Amino acid sequence: MWPVAAWGVSAAERARRRILPFAVVTLLAASVAVPVVSCDRPAPTDGRVPEPSPAAATEEPQPPSSAANEASAQVAAPDPVAAPHPDAHPDTGAPPAPCGTPAEGMACVPGGWFVRGLDADPHSCDQMDQPRDGRSSLVPSSRVWVDTFYIDVTEVTNAAYQECVSAGDCERAGPLYRDFDAPTQPITGLTWFQARDFCRWRNARLPTDAEFEKASRGPDGELHPWGDAPADCARAIIMDDTGRACGVQKRGQHPESGRIWEVASRPPGRYGLHDMVGNAEEWTADWWTTDWATCGADCAGPDPRGPCNGVDDCPGHRYRSVRGGSWYWPAQHATGPHRRRYPPNNDPPHHFGFRCAVGLSSAAVRRRR
Repeated sequence: MWPVAAWGVSAAERARRRILPFAVVTLLAASVAVPVVSCDRPAPTDGRVPEPSPAAATEEPQPPSSAANEASAQVAAPDPVAAPHPDAHPDTGAPPAPCGTPAEGMACVPGGWFVRGLDADPHSCDQMDQPRDGRSSLVPSSRVWVDTFYIDVTEVTNAAYQECVSAGDCERAGPLYRDFDAPTQPITGLTWFQARDFCRWRNARLPTDAEFEKASRGPDGELHPWGDAPADCARAIIMDDTGRACGVQKRGQHPESGRIWEVASRPPGRYGLHDMVGNAEEWTADWWTTDWATCGADCAGPDPRGPCNGVDDCPGHRYRSVRGGSWYWPAQHATGPHRRRYPPNNDPPHHFGFRCAVGLSSAAVRRRR
């Protein structure tokens, strides 16, 4: 039997006694602290709960420093690609050769692109030996590439040509007019072949059409060696209101036809060159063509030398190209793009002069007076 005392306990008391042991256990469990172990702080061995560090309590993820960003950008940035040279060779991509030291009496014309020709030519050439069909040989304009070259600062003089004659390497030839034979006047009246032979004697050559125009106009297509201002007698030996040769008459018959002046009688133009327009018209190496479009690839370059590369015989071509205007003609002829045609044997004879040119890789050029 159950003890009387147990049965005498009320239901409420029995319920309280059932709950009490669980409450005691819960209180005991709550009174025991469990230490929190940090990965970077050792757990205390004396039963104390470690205090959280101030840094740990407030520390938040930080963005990368600016130095880190810069370092990352430097690592990630690709190497810069060098810009192509503005005057690079159109086929090889190489820049034009730099100017070296030219032979005495020559100047350097830097290589690269230049504007050749005109989009429209308002000038109607009135020289009697030129075409009468109204077409201009100066059109169209285009960009042409030539390499660096040297060219004579002045036209070849009578004295310089006589030196070659005395050496036995040039034919005797010279001016066809009286008052054209001073030592420092340009030699005139030669055939294209005689001009070519003199330049060969100097280990040089005649300038190409493209070289002559680049030397006269520069890279940007200006009309004259001094810019776009019109030609006048302050800048070039031409015909003006005072007459041919800037009003200077020649001695002897037909004084009104004027005479050629001594070389370098006017200030130099670009590259230090004298008389690239005016004074004497000048032979160039190329065969003449009716216009640049008709010439096609032979005149397109780089370093174009015209039909047949300018060799002595070129089927279908009868004339060589003559450049620069002269003392005899007005300002419209004294432009960088102007050219005329003439038979290389200079028949009937005209008073053409010339100058020589040479590439940088050629042999040493013979000095000239």
